[in-house]
Amino acid sequence: MSSPNSLALSVGDGTTMQAYTAQPQDSAGPVPGIILLQEAFGVNSHIRSVADRLAQAGYAVVAPELFHRTAAPGLEIAYSDFPSAMPHYFAITNEGLTADLQAAHAWLTGQPGVAADKIGSIGFCLGGRVSFLANAVLPLAAGVSYYGGGTEQIKDRAADLHAPHLFFWGGLDQHISKENIVEVTDAVDAAQKPYVNTVISYADHGFHCDERPSYNADAAREAWALTLAFFQDKFQAAE
Repeated sequence: MSSPNSLALSVGDGTTMQAYTAQPQDSAGPVPGIILLQEAFGVNSHIRSVADRLAQAGYAVVAPELFHRTAAPGLEIAYSDFPSAMPHYFAITNEGLTADLQAAHAWLTGQPGVAADKIGSIGFCLGGRVSFLANAVLPLAAGVSYYGGGTEQIKDRAADLHAPHLFFWGGLDQHISKENIVEVTDAVDAAQKPYVNTVISYADHGFHCDERPSYNADAAREAWALTLAFFQDKFQAAE
């Protein structure tokens, strides 16, 4: 992926990670930054469009390619071809992801136009789980996870959350059970960390992505409005 919005980040384990970036067109003073975390299908056109939407809302965004250790730069996998994503999906580790998150965070906070104390994360599907990890390993001001499958596997990191976390789940999601959701929220409750838990009863897994058959325009619009309000509130609270 080679474009004006592309950059290469040096990761602490010696690897190099490509990332997509988006910046607000007109901004007076430092703006908050957001780490945008991909689905299992790569930093594809949908993730880039989310980055652009966040930039239009006034945020500096970096979307790192989390499969960089096993895939060539710019990997995009069709939503109908999850089997091609599986080798990369299963190869990632929490240690590697932590190094990736630290590299993305260091790049954002090193930008002169970014407010280093107002960094948030948002992720979808795989990225929803990684966004939860980001909130645990980075000094964030806000974290957002959309249908983060597997988050219950790292529920022990709830005690490490730095910032309030916003969760979205689809009530029709066959990939994430109600028991999985309860495991996550129970862990955050036990850790006495602030969160907002939103289950949209009529939405399926992937409801936010307009390139997936499970896209639900109403749910996507409602969740996005809450997401932007959440970021705005938490970043203001960090002032």
